[in-house]
Amino acid sequence: MIKEANVTLIVSDMERAVQFYVDKLGLKLKARYGNEFAQVQCPGLTVALHPSNERLRTGKSESMSVGFGVEDLGEAIQALRSKGIVFRRIVDDGPVKLAHFKDPDGNPLYLAQVQRWEK
Repeated sequence: MIKEANVTLIVSDMERAVQFYVDKLGLKLKARYGNEFAQVQCPGLTVALHPSNERLRTGKSESMSVGFGVEDLGEAIQALRSKGIVFRRIVDDGPVKLAHFKDPDGNPLYLAQVQRWEK
C-alpha cells in the first residue's frame, strides 16, 4: 500500500525555487535533476518541485496549501522575515496559530503552531 507521500509544486525558476526551500525555509535537498525536477525533504513530507510548461502553470490555485509545523510561531516568523519572507496574514485561532505566506511562484504556504492543552 502507500509507503510515502509528496506534494508537487509547479515553479517557474528551478534555481530560485530550490534556493527558497533550502536556503530560506531550511529544508533538505533530497534530489535534483538539473532544472527538470527536484525534491526537498521536511519531516513527514517530500515537496517535489516541477518546472512550469504550457500545461502546468505556477501558483494559480488557492484550493491547496502546504503547511509547516513549528514549535514557536513568533520565532519562526522573525527568522523567515530576516530572510525576506513576507507574511500575508497571521491568525491566532485559539488552539492554532497560523502565518500565511507564498513561495516565489505564488504557491500558498503557511506555518502552524498548535497550542498544547493543559490537563
